[in-house]
This record gives sequence, structure tokens and C-alpha cells, in this order.
Amino acid sequence: MASDLDYVQYVIDQIKTSGTITYKKMFGEYLIYLNKKPIVMVCDNTAFVKMLDCIKPLMENVETGFPYEGAKEHYIVNVDDSEYLSNVAIVLEKNVSIPKKK
Repeated sequence: MASDLDYVQYVIDQIKTSGTITYKKMFGEYLIYLNKKPIVMVCDNTAFVKMLDCIKPLMENVETGFPYEGAKEHYIVNVDDSEYLSNVAIVLEKNVSIPKKK
């Protein structure tokens, strides 16, 4: 099931004060970028972030899941808590690289 653009926009609205937000549609799902860095993957109207050590302290007791078949396990983030999601996005943005162009 593909994600709704309205849901993606809701996630973007929750972190919009964190920096420059863009998104890219890929195979019916979306990748949200903060300052050109991939931060949140939206699949089936669920927000996922990579399981990186830098956010591990923020992710205690959160659900995990697989955004798509064959993917590595990711954290599932609560998008209804704007402050929490912004904190996660800011920490990730500081620790994730801008993707290199092929």
C-alpha cells in the first residue's frame, strides 16, 4: 500500500522548524530530507528512521519494523509528538551524510 501525500505533509509539518525540508517519491513511498540529508522514510503511512547509535538513547521502548520487503529493521517514530520528532531529526541530520550523486 502506498503512502498518502497528506500523511507525508503531516510528518514534514512536524519537523519543518528543524531546517530545509524536501521529499522524494520512490515507488509509491517517500523519503524526507532535512538539509539535503535523508532522515525519515515514509512507507504505508508509517514513519521509519534508521537504527543508528546516535539516536539510540531517544528510541528506548519504541516499536521497530521493516519499511519494505528486504529492508533492514528501522525504528518507527511517533510523528504526533512534534518536539520528539524534531529532536530525532536534528540528531540524525548531524550524523547522516548527504548522499553522493551517481
